Amino acid sequence: MNKTALIDSQVKWQEKGYELLIQGNYLQAASIFEQAIAIEPDVKSHYWYLGLILLLQGQEVEAQTTWLMAMMEDEAEEDGDENAELRIILIKEAERQERLEEYSVSWMIRQSIKELFPKDIHNLLHLVQLSIEAKTYKIDDLQEYGLISLLQSEPQIEVNLELLSLVLRTILDFAYLEPSTHDFLEASLPYFVDNLETLRSIILPAAVDIVFSHGQSKIAAKLANLYLRLDPNNTEVLSHLTGFYQNSGDFHSGVETAKRLYSLVDKLPEKVFANRQILRGLISAGGYWEESCAVHRQQQELLTALIEENPQDIQQIHTVRLFSANYFASYIEDEVGKNRNIQNQLLNLCKQNNAIYAQDKVEKYSQGHLQRKQQNLVNKKLKIGYISYCLRTHSVGWLARWVFQHHDRDNFQVNAYFMGGDNKDDFLQQWYIDQADQGYKSPNIWSMAEKIYEDEIDILIDLDSVTLDTTCEVIQCKPAPIQATWLGWDASGSPSVDYFIADPYVLPESAQEHYKEKIWRLPQTYIAVDGFEVGVPTVTREQLDIPSDGVVYFCGQRGFKRHPDITKLQLRIIKEVPNSYFLIKGISDEESVKTFFHKLAEEEGVDISKLRFLPGVPSESIHRANLGIADIVLDTYPYNGATTTLETLWMCIPMVTRVGEQFAARNSYTMMMNAGITEGIAWTDEEYVEWGVRLGKDEALRQQIAWKLKQSRKTSPLWNGKQFTREMEKAYTQMWQRYIE
Repeated sequence: MNKTALIDSQVKWQEKGYELLIQGNYLQAASIFEQAIAIEPDVKSHYWYLGLILLLQGQEVEAQTTWLMAMMEDEAEEDGDENAELRIILIKEAERQERLEEYSVSWMIRQSIKELFPKDIHNLLHLVQLSIEAKTYKIDDLQEYGLISLLQSEPQIEVNLELLSLVLRTILDFAYLEPSTHDFLEASLPYFVDNLETLRSIILPAAVDIVFSHGQSKIAAKLANLYLRLDPNNTEVLSHLTGFYQNSGDFHSGVETAKRLYSLVDKLPEKVFANRQILRGLISAGGYWEESCAVHRQQQELLTALIEENPQDIQQIHTVRLFSANYFASYIEDEVGKNRNIQNQLLNLCKQNNAIYAQDKVEKYSQGHLQRKQQNLVNKKLKIGYISYCLRTHSVGWLARWVFQHHDRDNFQVNAYFMGGDNKDDFLQQWYIDQADQGYKSPNIWSMAEKIYEDEIDILIDLDSVTLDTTCEVIQCKPAPIQATWLGWDASGSPSVDYFIADPYVLPESAQEHYKEKIWRLPQTYIAVDGFEVGVPTVTREQLDIPSDGVVYFCGQRGFKRHPDITKLQLRIIKEVPNSYFLIKGISDEESVKTFFHKLAEEEGVDISKLRFLPGVPSESIHRANLGIADIVLDTYPYNGATTTLETLWMCIPMVTRVGEQFAARNSYTMMMNAGITEGIAWTDEEYVEWGVRLGKDEALRQQIAWKLKQSRKTSPLWNGKQFTREMEKAYTQMWQRYIE
């Protein structure tokens, strides 16, 4: 038989056998190739296809034996064209099975390729991808496959960058906690030297999701630092890294990174953000108030310059970062007129830029609202949407749940919009999902805004204000005809927000002149709960070396609420009350906070042996139980407690608060008034000290207040979530009627 005839014969055998293979008729296909081998024993492709058919029938050992027998006949050609043909045949079938979504079959074929060709990097990458999709991936697979060592080979091997990128994205999503994942990413870095944008598009979204969906800021910081090895001055990655560090409690690195970022940017919006991150790190650490105030002054100068410049070409990412640029002002000073003016102008500038880069969506939503309004639907079931990143185990999550629980579902549809990734481990988020008529999760601004619009939400309630920039950007697009801010923070100042929900105490009538939003005052309180879960305490006086007859003061706030001026007043109280002790608790840098308190105590002549620093606890219910050790709670100023105040009052503990002008300085005031307590409300610094000393020295007065607080549980609007929900629903109905009219 001449060569041409031989090839024709071989092709016919293979075409017939392969057609049967495609049809899934493995027995007949195997029979064809067995006949072909008997007639043409030197044609290795017959063995390759026969082995493949055996493999598809689950006979892996027989398949491997068939291939190896053919290979052994000519060891000199082990890596030659004919053996390479086997690889091509197997890869082609693996890809075909994958197109058929037979992923387990594809994985099995690629496992055989691995056995035969262990250094085929692309096959190994496909194996990892398939095993993750099939949820069979094991943490030692990367080592077992030798993938990391292959990537580290010198000289570098050729790698399909698109495939490597796909696997990196997948494994960072699926196994972000595993050290082997980070080793794999590190080994992959050299292959992206000329493709930094691709690498950045892999690492940054993964890092952000790891923070917002899983709360793993340290891992996110590690990923960002891996990228910076190749591109050390990338301002976008540095911008994120400042937050990753600070969220993980590494305030020093967060501040230093923010200062580095500030030195690298030159445009005003970027300088505003970088300086804001410097301030965020300093004030969060809790012990750098002098430097914090200096950076705050610089921030206000930058913001004033930006507002005067009034740029109309700010990119979206930089616009979004401006929302919270003045966030810390209310922690540093109680200057409601000045700070609200800056906030309103800043958000107006952001809105102007949003109207340019989001023009299509803004116009689409506005036109849609107008068409719905013309239908003049007055007596209809209102669709209320609540949007927040904090509908989870967070202060907002604990407080907002009663409204969800008590809503009248006959007259209101309640939708929940979770701004962020899917956090399946958060039980409270799952509770909200179960309570909502409809729920939607997404970290994406555009998809979230579009979903709210498509759902035809009548009134959208923003629970984040400027505490989450992406939520604020959704609100700026105005996907709902009526939008209101409630609970999460002071009003944002956005022109897209119609109402700010408050009460007669937290914002007096005179406050309206400082707000762009219409202040909608509920009749008694802007927040109410049915109560709090209380666990088992984990601290005792004995453990803290406090005598049983000692007078225990407590302050449990985040570092940036501990203004030195209010701290000095607290220490004066401790100094004047014999046998008193001061318990200090809150998220901040432990060493800097101790230095901060010790320095002020020395200045005020207070023995530092009276101070006790409490660590964090595993749950909010334990924190509430531990409040029972305190005789008096000392509130902060110019930024009061909110959830912490409610918890204090629920635990029937007397407290002292200093009332100011701004919203943040009146939270405890409204809550105490609504609980029927005036004892401890101070309007000046002198009154704050007087009330603190009086409560410390007068045990009978403390007992009287505790009794009044216990009685208030039966009658106070503060502890009646159902009544409060009716007031909110009444407000919603009136808002809609005004809109239609």
